[in-house]
Amino acid sequence: MPRRRSTAAVAKRATNVSVRGDLLDAAREAGVNLSATLERALAEELATARRRKWREENREAIQVYNEHIEKHGTFSDDVRRF
Repeated sequence: MPRRRSTAAVAKRATNVSVRGDLLDAAREAGVNLSATLERALAEELATARRRKWREENREAIQVYNEHIEKHGTFSDDVRRF
Protein backbone atom coordinates (compact mmCIF):
# COMPACT_ATOMS: atom_id res chain seq x y z
CA MET A 1 0.00 0.00 0.00
CA PRO A 2 1.48 3.38 -0.94
CA ARG A 3 2.51 5.64 1.91
CA ARG A 4 0.45 8.79 2.20
CA ARG A 5 2.29 12.08 2.25
CA SER A 6 1.20 14.81 4.61
CA THR A 7 -0.93 17.40 2.90
CA ALA A 8 1.69 20.05 3.63
CA ALA A 9 4.31 18.10 1.64
CA VAL A 10 2.18 17.81 -1.51
CA ALA A 11 2.59 20.56 -4.09
CA LYS A 12 -0.56 22.35 -5.11
CA ARG A 13 -1.54 22.76 -8.76
CA ALA A 14 -3.83 25.28 -10.32
CA THR A 15 -6.95 23.96 -12.02
CA ASN A 16 -10.14 25.27 -13.53
CA VAL A 17 -13.54 24.24 -12.22
CA SER A 18 -17.05 25.30 -13.12
CA VAL A 19 -19.31 26.33 -10.25
CA ARG A 20 -22.85 27.61 -10.23
CA GLY A 21 -22.74 31.39 -10.21
CA ASP A 22 -25.05 31.82 -7.24
CA LEU A 23 -22.93 29.47 -5.13
CA LEU A 24 -19.72 31.21 -6.13
CA ASP A 25 -21.16 34.63 -5.31
CA ALA A 26 -22.46 33.45 -1.93
CA ALA A 27 -19.15 31.74 -1.09
CA ARG A 28 -17.18 34.86 -1.91
CA GLU A 29 -19.56 37.02 0.11
CA ALA A 30 -19.23 34.64 3.07
CA GLY A 31 -15.44 34.57 2.80
CA VAL A 32 -15.32 30.84 2.07
CA ASN A 33 -11.90 29.59 1.01
CA LEU A 34 -12.78 27.76 -2.20
CA SER A 35 -9.50 25.84 -2.46
CA ALA A 36 -9.66 24.54 1.11
CA THR A 37 -13.33 23.66 0.74
CA LEU A 38 -12.74 21.76 -2.49
CA GLU A 39 -9.76 19.90 -0.99
CA ARG A 40 -11.83 18.83 2.03
CA ALA A 41 -14.74 17.73 -0.15
CA LEU A 42 -12.44 15.78 -2.48
CA ALA A 43 -10.68 14.09 0.46
CA GLU A 44 -14.06 13.02 1.90
CA GLU A 45 -15.32 11.80 -1.47
CA LEU A 46 -12.12 9.82 -2.10
CA ALA A 47 -12.28 8.26 1.38
CA THR A 48 -15.86 7.18 0.66
CA ALA A 49 -14.80 5.71 -2.69
CA ARG A 50 -11.91 3.83 -1.04
CA ARG A 51 -14.22 2.39 1.63
CA ARG A 52 -16.75 1.35 -1.01
CA LYS A 53 -14.01 -0.30 -3.09
CA TRP A 54 -12.55 -2.09 -0.04
CA ARG A 55 -15.97 -3.43 0.96
CA GLU A 56 -16.58 -4.68 -2.57
CA GLU A 57 -13.13 -6.28 -2.84
CA ASN A 58 -13.60 -7.97 0.54
CA ARG A 59 -17.31 -8.76 0.26
CA GLU A 60 -16.77 -12.50 0.01
CA ALA A 61 -14.37 -12.66 2.96
CA ILE A 62 -16.72 -10.57 5.09
CA GLN A 63 -19.61 -12.87 4.19
CA VAL A 64 -17.59 -15.98 5.09
CA TYR A 65 -16.49 -14.39 8.39
CA ASN A 66 -20.05 -13.43 9.27
CA GLU A 67 -21.26 -16.95 8.50
CA HIS A 68 -18.51 -18.36 10.73
CA ILE A 69 -19.50 -16.07 13.60
CA GLU A 70 -23.16 -16.90 13.09
CA LYS A 71 -22.39 -20.62 13.32
CA HIS A 72 -19.62 -20.66 15.96
CA GLY A 73 -19.93 -17.35 17.80
CA THR A 74 -16.92 -15.31 18.92
CA PHE A 75 -14.13 -16.35 21.24
CA SER A 76 -15.42 -14.05 23.99
CA ASP A 77 -19.06 -15.14 23.99
CA ASP A 78 -18.56 -17.00 27.30
CA VAL A 79 -16.95 -14.07 29.12
CA ARG A 80 -19.07 -11.14 28.01
CA ARG A 81 -21.40 -9.60 30.55
CA PHE A 82 -23.69 -7.78 28.08
